[in-house]
Amino acid sequence: MNQATVVQLLAVPVVAVAVAAVARRRGWSAPLLLVVAGLMFSPFMSAYRLDHELVLLVFLPPLLYSAAIDSSYLRLKAVRRPVILLSVGLVLFSTLVIGWVAHLLLPDLHPAAAFALGAIVAPPDAVAAVAVARRLGLPRKVVTILVGESLFNDATALTAYRVAVAAILGETVTWLDAVGRFAYAAAGGVVIGLALAWLLIRVIRMLKDALIENTVLLLTPFAVYLAAEAVHASGVVSVVIVGIAVGHRLPRGGFGTRLMSGVIWRIVDLFLESIVFLLIGLQMWPIVSALDWSDPWKPITMALAVFAAAVVARIVWVVPATYLPRILSPGVRRNEPDPPPWQNVVIVGWAGMRGVVSLAAAFALPDFPGRDMLLFLTFTVVIGTLLVQGLSFPWLIRRLRVSTEQETFADDLAEAAAQQAAARAALARLEEMVAEGVDEIHQEVVEQLRLRTERRTLTAWERLGGGTGPEGEQTPSAVYRRLRREMLTVEREVFVRLRDERRIDDEVLRRVMQELDFEEATLVRG
Repeated sequence: MNQATVVQLLAVPVVAVAVAAVARRRGWSAPLLLVVAGLMFSPFMSAYRLDHELVLLVFLPPLLYSAAIDSSYLRLKAVRRPVILLSVGLVLFSTLVIGWVAHLLLPDLHPAAAFALGAIVAPPDAVAAVAVARRLGLPRKVVTILVGESLFNDATALTAYRVAVAAILGETVTWLDAVGRFAYAAAGGVVIGLALAWLLIRVIRMLKDALIENTVLLLTPFAVYLAAEAVHASGVVSVVIVGIAVGHRLPRGGFGTRLMSGVIWRIVDLFLESIVFLLIGLQMWPIVSALDWSDPWKPITMALAVFAAAVVARIVWVVPATYLPRILSPGVRRNEPDPPPWQNVVIVGWAGMRGVVSLAAAFALPDFPGRDMLLFLTFTVVIGTLLVQGLSFPWLIRRLRVSTEQETFADDLAEAAAQQAAARAALARLEEMVAEGVDEIHQEVVEQLRLRTERRTLTAWERLGGGTGPEGEQTPSAVYRRLRREMLTVEREVFVRLRDERRIDDEVLRRVMQELDFEEATLVRG
């Protein structure tokens, strides 16, 4: 490998991280700035063509896995109906609408190719959805729905895409075949995901080494994806299932695993997301230069029409899919007595950013007449949704006066109550150990443990305007550390139980777990 090749390989990640650093320092949207930077650099870095296998094997599994770990199984379970309607129903509806529009605009194009375009641009991208949702501070239920949709919709879209490509290549594909392929891919992905999640959790239990555990977790998304795809099941679904299971089980693991995992996946997310969004912009010049621009208005008009179809199809689906089930089903009204705020419906309807998976699928299309046009249309939909919807999202949220203050107060109140319950359990365990006559227990040590436990409880109440805790304490002794770690174990059990009972949210659990983990890390180092 010569020096020029090495420089080219390093150019994209170096530029991507540099642009992301500027965006974070300035408080700007890193995904949008990276896309714009990619568009600007595209004429000078035209050699960077997106490799669909690179995206599907290297970028997609870890990013999906990280988003799944960071999601909440219980929250996803609570919104499974809208998630299914979006990740399956909306993707198929958008595929048909966009495919029909493309067929009208390009009557000479193979009909299956038009619907392949629909499948390519139908699913909003998990990377884009998570990146934008994290930054904007949307209401938790909206974020859960958007993340849940983006985690599962690729399976629907890629299955529809494979059916359309098979038809382009001359295979006879019936509706029954298409439904059978989708059912096999989805069900196979779920089964493989559940089986591998069960195996992984038991392996992690046996390791008891934070460094080795996180190494295994880092390799997991690639292994799971390849295992599912090897039997033609959905690797996307399998990775997501394993990620959700691991994220749900992580609070019961060791503190070192959690602390290290959080840092590792934040670094992985920043690095891969930065490269992905820069690569999206860098595709402009290769795609645009491949078209015939003798009549420039034709591709521009078609791009605007397909972009509009993608945006309008989502809005047309979201509104009735939100309210019709409530009208038609007494069970839905009973389980969800309060209708969703119309502001949330508007936000979900406008949140349709496409991303790198759509471009990767487009580049994987076989050669046929009109392929370059489909690549251009895919690119314009991806760029259009990222820039138009991404840039207008903050304005829309401010205009709708969407606020998370009530959720924040509810979280603080739930955390304070949970801290109090955990403190009572920890103090009860301390009294049991004192009564058992544990060696070397001194009254001063016991008093320090009581004060420390009470102080953290008071700190939680302070977020609601309560009292203050006592002053800081001396560096703990070996006895203190041993007893305190026993108390921390009991407190964790209480917090996990309260999460499982739906009395606190996963967000609250992660917050208090991080506090306990940092404290235990300090005790171990002491």
